[in-house]
Amino acid sequence: MEEPLRKLSGNYTYADYLMWPEGERWELLDGVAYMSAAPSRRHQEIQVELLRQISNYLIDKTCKVYGSPFDVRLAKIEDEDNDIRNVVQPDISIICDKSKLDDRGCKGSPDLVMEIVSPSTASIDYIKKLALYEKNEIKEYWIVHPTDEIVMVYKLNENKRYGRPEIYSKEDKVKIGIFEDLLLDLNKVFEQ
Repeated sequence: MEEPLRKLSGNYTYADYLMWPEGERWELLDGVAYMSAAPSRRHQEIQVELLRQISNYLIDKTCKVYGSPFDVRLAKIEDEDNDIRNVVQPDISIICDKSKLDDRGCKGSPDLVMEIVSPSTASIDYIKKLALYEKNEIKEYWIVHPTDEIVMVYKLNENKRYGRPEIYSKEDKVKIGIFEDLLLDLNKVFEQ
């Protein structure tokens, strides 16, 4: 059974975050701290397969893909650590602008993020992160649901809003919108 998500209400910043013990998985959403347990085996299998397919495609390309734990500071380049109130660790992040990358992760919005839902993170992934990623103009947000074996893809429209998600099942091959010709095989992703 998965541990529940721990929450620390307050007004925390990235400067506070840097002082917390290593090895704990914390995220900051509008200054509120959330800690989650290590992901399940199934979660990790799905993440590894998604990373494998994306990584193979990105060989000799400029975009980079990262799996969690990888800090994404949703902030402006000029923001100081004590001004940053949103730090997430998406299960998968794709960043095509290398100027956003530093030794601590990504500072700014990735081009695409994927979250693999677990029972303790569902409301965060479907509500809080959806709004946060839209606000920070992340071009694509994928929510991967291991139990239902579906993927919901939100894409930023011309009004800089996410419209209705495109929903895909295990039988589908899904094109990543930020690339010309990358199709992810969901049958392999959800294979058990």
